[in-house]
Amino acid sequence: MPGPSPGLRRALLGLWAALGLGFYGLSAVAQEPFWADLQPRVALVERGGSLWLNCSTNCPRPERGGLETSLRRNGTQRGLRWLARQLVDIREPETQPVCFFRCARRTLQARGLIRTFQRPDRVELVPLPTWQPVGENFTLSCRVPGAGPRGSLTLTLLRGAQELIRRSFAGEPPRARGAVLTATVLARREDHGANFSCRAELDLRPHGLGLFENSSVPRELRTFALSPDLPRITAPRLLEVGSEKLVNCALGGLFPVSEAGVYLALGDERLNPDITLEGDALMATATATASAEQEGARQLVCIVTLGGETRETWENVTVYSFPAPLLTLSETSVPEGKMVTITCTAGARALVTLDGVPAAVPGRPAQIQLNATENDDRRGFFCDATLKVDGESLKKNESAELRVLYAPRLDDSDCPRSWTWPEGPEQMLRCNARGNPAPSVHCARPDGGAVLALGLLGPITRALSGTYRCTAANIQGEAVKDVTLTVEYAPALDSVGCPERITWLEGTEASLSCVAHGFPPPKVSCVRSGDAEVMEGLLHVAREHAGTYQCEATNTQGSVAKNVAITVEYGPSFEELNCPSNWTWVEGSGQLFSCEVDGKPQPRLECIGSGGTSEGVLLPLAPPESSPRAPSIPNELAPGIYTCNATNRHGSMVKTVAVSVESPPQMNESTCPSHQTWLEGEAAKLACVAGGRPSPQVRCSREGTPLPPRLHVSRQDAGTYRCLAINPHGTDARMVTVGVEYRPVVAELAASPPGGVRPGGNFTLTCRAEAWPPAQISWRAPPGALNIGLSSNNSTLSVAGALGSHGGEYECAATNAHGRHSRRITVRVAGPWLWVAVGGAAGGAALLAAGAGLAFYVQSTACKKGEYNVQEAESSGEAVCLNGTGGGSGGGAGPEGGTEPADIAEAPAEGEVFAIQLTSA
Repeated sequence: MPGPSPGLRRALLGLWAALGLGFYGLSAVAQEPFWADLQPRVALVERGGSLWLNCSTNCPRPERGGLETSLRRNGTQRGLRWLARQLVDIREPETQPVCFFRCARRTLQARGLIRTFQRPDRVELVPLPTWQPVGENFTLSCRVPGAGPRGSLTLTLLRGAQELIRRSFAGEPPRARGAVLTATVLARREDHGANFSCRAELDLRPHGLGLFENSSVPRELRTFALSPDLPRITAPRLLEVGSEKLVNCALGGLFPVSEAGVYLALGDERLNPDITLEGDALMATATATASAEQEGARQLVCIVTLGGETRETWENVTVYSFPAPLLTLSETSVPEGKMVTITCTAGARALVTLDGVPAAVPGRPAQIQLNATENDDRRGFFCDATLKVDGESLKKNESAELRVLYAPRLDDSDCPRSWTWPEGPEQMLRCNARGNPAPSVHCARPDGGAVLALGLLGPITRALSGTYRCTAANIQGEAVKDVTLTVEYAPALDSVGCPERITWLEGTEASLSCVAHGFPPPKVSCVRSGDAEVMEGLLHVAREHAGTYQCEATNTQGSVAKNVAITVEYGPSFEELNCPSNWTWVEGSGQLFSCEVDGKPQPRLECIGSGGTSEGVLLPLAPPESSPRAPSIPNELAPGIYTCNATNRHGSMVKTVAVSVESPPQMNESTCPSHQTWLEGEAAKLACVAGGRPSPQVRCSREGTPLPPRLHVSRQDAGTYRCLAINPHGTDARMVTVGVEYRPVVAELAASPPGGVRPGGNFTLTCRAEAWPPAQISWRAPPGALNIGLSSNNSTLSVAGALGSHGGEYECAATNAHGRHSRRITVRVAGPWLWVAVGGAAGGAALLAAGAGLAFYVQSTACKKGEYNVQEAESSGEAVCLNGTGGGSGGGAGPEGGTEPADIAEAPAEGEVFAIQLTSA
């Protein structure tokens, strides 16, 4: 019996080699040196905190061990090869504990590193100036004492939420603690009231801890800007004792203007100003009142204060005393003819003038004497005083009135002898008499009748006309005068004297006259609207006399006009233009026969059929425009001859009308189907016919392009067409959707993979057809081909695990209502089947033995020399055994004369490989 194959021997050697490498590794581990370990090696602890350290070794039996550190300890736990110790109140910035063990006369050591950190609990911003001038620099300084390590600190100076400067202290020594950040900032107006603060961040996230943040208490900055200009004072140069005057002080360029303070004083008296702000300007307004103690030159002082700085200015004001002059009359009311003395006096330094006549010297009075007359009643006297103060002349005056008593006078200018008033609006009747005391006036008719209400507003009526006696009286006497009152009133046209409507009959005689009322008596004239000729005298009535006439009555108080409508009546008559003899009615138009008959009053009209289908039928008539009744619209109308009869109270008239009936175009689904189908390659046209009278013409178009009468159909002709029917009475349109159907064509038949298939492999045939309506796909396969799968629409044929019986010609057929089309394709099943059993050392001795036994059996039994045929149960292929070399080939005609690619059996380049190949019978 032959020995194991070389392949099996090589696998067994590999297995032993792997076992040898494992033992070698175990020996190497046994020789590794001992060590000591400290956990954690590096630790970061908050200042004042605690930490457990674990010191251990891999020495099987250490002689002794320990943990060296300067830190305070709280507890210790021990084992054979380990030691755990708790360190408390850790405050050193950095310490290095040492873990040691004594093993086999050697000392094993492990060093650790413990660092502490302190949170930024105190963040301090140095106080800011009380007031900071705009445009000047100030210093921001932030201190964070004790926080660290400094290398993990970042300080940020902020204005509100805005970062001004940010500094990281990365790179500082680990033991460094605390930090200071200083910045110089230029003060701006917008910084006023802003909060400045400092934020500290201790970032320990790289060490497995968190981010610790803290901020300082914000400090508010107050900035200011004070103009170098001096305040501006507005005040009177002179101020009279006891008078009140407004003074104000203004200054611009202030920021913040609301923080500015103002001091305003007149001499030693401080004023209480009202402050008004506008933009960056300030104005202080106060009322200055001078007292007698302040008489003389005084200073008005204004001081503006802002941010600890001041601006001061002053103006000179002279306080003076100037009493008003005194004007006296010896008697203020005297009878006519009596003497009166008038005197004007003033202060010691004032010069007085009485009615333009000055006194001799300042301080002396001025005087006038007169004999009182009627003309002196209500005479005014004027006393002027002049005083010079600080080079300026000041004036004051006083006045008085003299009353002189005298008897009444009735002048024509105040109480005319003849009065003329228009009737209607309210008037105030006046008859004024002169006299002092003021006389009373009474006007009444001499016969004891009506009394005039003098001085009162009241309506003027015709009843007030007449002659009245007016009497004026006071304690000095009385006066009498007769007056005449005349009341005029505008014309009036009433319905009795001038009616609004007049009816005349054509062919008779008539005249137009109107009577009007009014004072003075009015003149009346009547003119036809749009005509300038006045209508006078007797007329022979004709239709053209009908219309509207304006009659106008005029006098000195005005005019009145009235429209008079004259109607001329006459019998009925027809005109061809308004009532045609031939009329065409269009179905569905809602038309009514319009027949206008001339006649007054409006004639009654009726049209009745007089022959044929219209016998006795009433022709529907369009109502007059003024008719409130809605007309009845006919649905159908009988053509024929109709007789129209028009009648009113002045006679009747007859006319014959011939009526014809037509209709607009109309298409529906039966005459023009909305969906039509054509067949590609045939001649076709749209089937659309329209009804209507006269017969409509139908034209169809697609996107504005007219459709020829007949066309050779292609697929591009499918789409939507618009068919339009036209006759004189309108149009009708329909949208027609045309579908184009065509015969099936197998456009593509392809195999995947394209180069043939090996036995046991998979392949897919895809068939794509173009057709409308969509084609039904069917297949014809070689005889004996089993286990064939089809897709849901039969477009794909698939085979899994190809056998020899699957080789051959396949046919795909596409069928629809318009025909059938097919294509063929040949499938070759050929190629190597490779089964290789390989034994591996890693698979174990049993797998190697089985692989070696199989290889020995195949080699010794199957194919030592030559080739053998094997018939498969399901195919007609041949089995060929190949000894390291060999191959097969096959080919066949492709679809429609094409050539399918040859199938080639592939063999490995080296080694002993055995396979079975199936070739088509």
